Parts: sequence; C-alpha cells; structure tokens
Amino acid sequence: MIADEIEKALEIVRPMLALHRGGVEFVSYDAETKTANLRLSGMCVGCPLADLTLKGGIEEVLRAKVPGVEKVEAVN
Repeated sequence: MIADEIEKALEIVRPMLALHRGGVEFVSYDAETKTANLRLSGMCVGCPLADLTLKGGIEEVLRAKVPGVEKVEAVN
C-alpha cells in the first residue's frame, strides 16, 4: 500500500527534522495528482526554510523512494 511506502520513506527524513526540533506527518495521498499531503510540525511550522525543506528535501526523498509520488504539498 502506498501509504506504508510513504511512511517508510518519511523515516529517512525524520531524524534530520528532529535535529531542528521539527517533524513531518503523512496526512493523505491523492492518486489522481500523485501528491502526498504532509503536515509539518514542531519548529518546522512557520520556519522560513520550511518550503525548501518540503520541496528540496522531503519531496526528493519521496520521489526517489516511492513510485507514484510526484509531488508533496503541505497541509494545515
């Protein structure tokens, strides 16, 4: 199931986020748009680098590790 694959891939980035007292939670996956919807938490919320972390870090890992994920979006 793709949700399990996404969770497994997020385990790769969670330690990096935890170093900055942040986190990420899987919310949902939209198969039509191939989008993983994620919620940032902790110090990632409101951080000026959150978009860079999401698109340049988390999205790249998910795209590499999870066939079917083409992009990620942050949700509140």
